[in-house]
Amino acid sequence: MTVDPARPPVAAPFWTEPVEVVLAKLGASRDGLKGSEATERLRQHGANSDAVGKRTGPVRAIARRLLEPLSLILLGAGIVSVATGDAIGGSIIVVILAFSVLLDTYQEGQAVHAAEILRQSVAISATVRRDGAFVQVPIDTVVPGDIVRIQAGDIIPADGLILDSSAFTANEAALTGEPYPVEKRLGVVTGTSAAEASNALFRGAIAQTGCATMLVVGTGPDTVFGSAAAALATAEGPSPFERDLHGYGLLTTRLTLALVVIVLATSIFLGRPLLQSLLFAVALAVGLTPELLPMITTVTLSRGAMRMAKRKVIVKRLASIHDLGAMTILCTDKTGTLTSAQISLARSIAPSGADGPEPARLGAIAAALGGGQGALDLALVAASAKAVEGWTLAAQGVFDFDRRLGSVLAQGPDGPVLILKGAPEAVLTACAQGRSGAGATPLDPEARDAVVRQVLLLAGQGLRAIAIASRPWVGAIHAPETEDEADLVYEGLCAFADPPKATAHAAVTRLKAAGIQLKILSGDDPVVVGRLAGLVGLATRKTLSGADIARLSDDALAVQVRSVHTFGRLAPDQKARLVRALQTGGAVVGYLGDGINDAPALKLADIGLSVAGAASVAQASADMILLDSDLGVVADGVEEGRRTFANILKYVRMGASSNFGNMLSMAAASLFLPFLPMLPTQILLNNLLYDVSEIGIPFDGVRPEAVARPQVWDMRALIRFAAVMGPLSSAFDLLTFAGLSLVFHAAPAEYRTAWFLETMATQILVIFIIRTNGRPWADLPRPALAVSSLGALLVALALPFTPAGQWFGFVAPPLEVVAGLGLVTIAYLVSAELLKTFLFDHMPRKHVRGLRRRRAR
Repeated sequence: MTVDPARPPVAAPFWTEPVEVVLAKLGASRDGLKGSEATERLRQHGANSDAVGKRTGPVRAIARRLLEPLSLILLGAGIVSVATGDAIGGSIIVVILAFSVLLDTYQEGQAVHAAEILRQSVAISATVRRDGAFVQVPIDTVVPGDIVRIQAGDIIPADGLILDSSAFTANEAALTGEPYPVEKRLGVVTGTSAAEASNALFRGAIAQTGCATMLVVGTGPDTVFGSAAAALATAEGPSPFERDLHGYGLLTTRLTLALVVIVLATSIFLGRPLLQSLLFAVALAVGLTPELLPMITTVTLSRGAMRMAKRKVIVKRLASIHDLGAMTILCTDKTGTLTSAQISLARSIAPSGADGPEPARLGAIAAALGGGQGALDLALVAASAKAVEGWTLAAQGVFDFDRRLGSVLAQGPDGPVLILKGAPEAVLTACAQGRSGAGATPLDPEARDAVVRQVLLLAGQGLRAIAIASRPWVGAIHAPETEDEADLVYEGLCAFADPPKATAHAAVTRLKAAGIQLKILSGDDPVVVGRLAGLVGLATRKTLSGADIARLSDDALAVQVRSVHTFGRLAPDQKARLVRALQTGGAVVGYLGDGINDAPALKLADIGLSVAGAASVAQASADMILLDSDLGVVADGVEEGRRTFANILKYVRMGASSNFGNMLSMAAASLFLPFLPMLPTQILLNNLLYDVSEIGIPFDGVRPEAVARPQVWDMRALIRFAAVMGPLSSAFDLLTFAGLSLVFHAAPAEYRTAWFLETMATQILVIFIIRTNGRPWADLPRPALAVSSLGALLVALALPFTPAGQWFGFVAPPLEVVAGLGLVTIAYLVSAELLKTFLFDHMPRKHVRGLRRRRAR
């Protein structure tokens, strides 16, 4: 066979080589590294952390925002204005655009920085041998060649080979999804799969029992964990909110270009000066474009992010605030969110079915001496701490995860005793007798069935049970083998409770009232999951297990998930499959997860939520990080997201109705008036003052009904709103035109001044009507909006009566003209209030469907 010299051979996995060979390759020894060696290796190999995703630089971030349709219109209008002599107007446009873009870029940079600080705040340390002694060092400074000491409860800091171990097991669920720990011991493995590497430890796993010493072989991106993180570090696609904002920009672009072309062509056809016609067309384009929408959006989202930070939520992507408000289904695990994650011993049950102390006593001895750090072991020791006094560990058998049981040989006042604990069905198989008072009786089939029924009854009560068995040890002391674990006496059951959080029921009720369905996706027993769902107020008649889901096709699963709210015994890939099935049905899906195996589902979901103590890959995959693992925090975030979007929608409605109506009127007037109805500079001033009046929108309050249901950017409803409110504005503009021409016979300068005053009054005051579904006098605006709006209106009304008004071509109109304008304004506002009521009360409400994010990060 010919070997291609240009293609290097694939290196064999490190766990397939003897320890001495690996030590030689690394240039290390069993005595560990010197401090200077570690420093040099850290420089060569880099930090022992996830590869940092390529961050978007400020230049690219600014360029991306400038390429949005709205930004391009504004930039083009500003350049044309400056080029045609209107330097002031053009500069105003460019300054507004630059401010909004820079603010948006800065805020997202601050969010990323906050997430990085959070990641550093939860950093952990490792125990390594440096300069001949074991010392604690930050986990990101561990390097290849280090000798690391690991004890039960430690997180494995890197990939490496076992040098020695004692009854050591590691839980690799965060990497493999296997729910039970695997035994790790010294030796050489021939299998090339990481799942077969019983002599190796992998970064991110958790030491479950015993202790071990490990030779570090790979760190950071060169670990199995790092490879998984790198595979997920793909580019982010636009969120639903970003896509909708882009779509609105395209719609505005088309409308603006069409109107400008028509007006420009008509003006030229009527023989008006080319430069004046061009300036007027540009001014119309600026008037139609909501210049402040990028800034209003960014300021509102930024304010929402700050408010959410006070509610213990760190926002990594500003647009995700809206997406959280649009969420219709939230998928979550039960542990730590619905339950307290503080497992306690609820009952100690003798073989007779009555409560008795012996099972708990023996279980506590086995848990304490076995070095277990699992939640059940800790609960046993906490409940019977005094029972351990006087007992020492003589030998220990490694936990058998096939049979789901483990044993310890304990030496105490009763002599050497073998104690077995584990899954009830496995322990019963090893038992020949059952404890009866001070003696024992044969464990017949009827007695075994009674135990099984007891376990099912406990599961129905939300309690998880393990069985305890024992027998006196006879013979020489040695580590118990499988054949030693036979002919035992069944001592009884220990039942554990993981009670719901005190806040869980209220949080579930809040989410339900907000129109959000809750789905529990758990790896626990389906019976326990169903029981918990009932306790927290989640109605469920059926719970699907992982085995059930495996038998369903994608189409069948999409049907089942509509009515099923609880899922148990799920494999990691099944969580992502459930999210996809829910999205297929048109739901906006949120996912709350904290493990590396949650990362694919977090990315697939429309809104990914993680927690402060989660795996770093899960945090990187999420859009938001909860500082408190509580559904109440999610409910707070949903409310804030909807409030933020409601304020953005106020400005959009204004731009889509009032702006459109006024510019349409101006375009129409320019076709039959012998002079321009408003000078280009006056149009730009009108637009600037109007935009200033809306600066207070991000600080405005929101009515309860506006945050009661999921919200999405409904473009059809927006067009309907503009199609009704825009012509209404135009109708009163035309009424003003008629009055000025036929009643007051206004000269051009007086005509322009009067119409400027009318448009400013109607445009600014109508926000107090459009901002709320209720009556304006019953739902007053917040002070910031009132001050910005009335302040801008005051400037606009006073300007023509000051010397500065002459700079813009204004003259002071007669008193009777001002009175007429006041009557027109009042009539318009009354009509807008009546028509608004019709729009909000009688137009069909679009259901939240079809808003699904297909992320290709």
